Amino acid sequence: MRVVDLIEKKRDGLPLSKEELDFLIHDYSKGRIPDYQMAAFAMAVYFQDMTPEERAHLTMAMVESGDQINLTSVKGIKVDKHSTGGVGDKTTIALAPLVATLGVPVAKMSGRGLGHTGGTIDKLESIPGFNVEITTEMFIELVNKNKLAVVGQTANLTPADKKLYSLRDVTATVNSIPLIASSIMSKKIASGADAIVLDVKTGSGAFMKELADSVELAKAMVEIGNNLGRKTVAVISDMNQPLGRTVGNALEVKEAIDLLKGEGPEDLKELCLTLGSQMVFLANKADSVEEARVKLEEIIHSGKALETLKTFITAQLGDDSVVDDPSKLATAQYQIEVKAEKSGTVEKIIADRIGTAAMILGAGRATKESVIDLSVGIVLNKKIGETVQAGEALATIHTNRENIAHIIDMVKHAYKLSDQSVDTPTLIYTTVF
Repeated sequence: MRVVDLIEKKRDGLPLSKEELDFLIHDYSKGRIPDYQMAAFAMAVYFQDMTPEERAHLTMAMVESGDQINLTSVKGIKVDKHSTGGVGDKTTIALAPLVATLGVPVAKMSGRGLGHTGGTIDKLESIPGFNVEITTEMFIELVNKNKLAVVGQTANLTPADKKLYSLRDVTATVNSIPLIASSIMSKKIASGADAIVLDVKTGSGAFMKELADSVELAKAMVEIGNNLGRKTVAVISDMNQPLGRTVGNALEVKEAIDLLKGEGPEDLKELCLTLGSQMVFLANKADSVEEARVKLEEIIHSGKALETLKTFITAQLGDDSVVDDPSKLATAQYQIEVKAEKSGTVEKIIADRIGTAAMILGAGRATKESVIDLSVGIVLNKKIGETVQAGEALATIHTNRENIAHIIDMVKHAYKLSDQSVDTPTLIYTTVF
């Protein structure tokens, strides 16, 4: 089998077989295929697309390039949730305890933040003592015992995907639906879940800015998951403004705790209930999505999810007293208000600009080597559709630096005010099965 023949075949719009894709990914991951040939293959895929069968075969080839987590010893239907990334997305911290309380095993492998999107691992590590560096054996033991554990991704999870993504990043082939979908789904399949619920973001703070592109990506990932024997559902949710009111690690953990106390922001609650309903239904813990939602609402009202959260934190060596007293979370030295220069209604918040401002503060990483500050971030006092008076705070910056005039300016210019009333934006656009 010659690589040049496979590049030519894909260039001409012909499908590649499982054996051909296995050969390409295996030999590339082993360094037997040079970058220039794989770059040519990626560009051919970019222009010629792939069939559903090709996408599934490509995904599985990347899964098989590295470690796979075997969760067969975990009792029940394991359900994973994945977000395509956004600003202020602390969903997992509230959602995982919610569904685990109903007996759904959540064995979650999460990553760290990079760029303007935050990482679940960083957020959890803002809880004093919390440890994600646990063995696979301990990981499985905790899921069996508590129905919930979160661990950092292993270094050898889908190494072919990591290598290919780095190449795509410098060859203008990132924005290819089959390559994006197989990249995301390879990590989910390798993580060992039986069922997968995808939260596909759309809007200014998301990877996919346009709704039609988000739907196309969702359909591609659902198709891959189902073709590989995993029950898969995707929810398309809005990221034209940050989720909830906080952006920054400790701030987001507090907001997730507030939600489980019945006090969190409505958009975060609605997203958790929507995603959670699908997870509970896929795990056969409810006869319908509607019944699953009712059960989840009862769990919030009863306070049972808070107890699950405490058990989860304690099991991973964290200080569970932060649940009752969130002031024990890391706190920034200064709080600086960003004030409105005129009165009006918030018409727009440029989500990725808020995310970038938080990253510059130290809440995120510009590079993988960046050291983050778990205490800093931004609280949105006003969101789209809410009115503000001149001189009133649009947002509050939590910082350990006094001289942040450029960040104040970034946050101020992320807001656009209108003289007219503005509707609250749609949060959930559609669900893809």
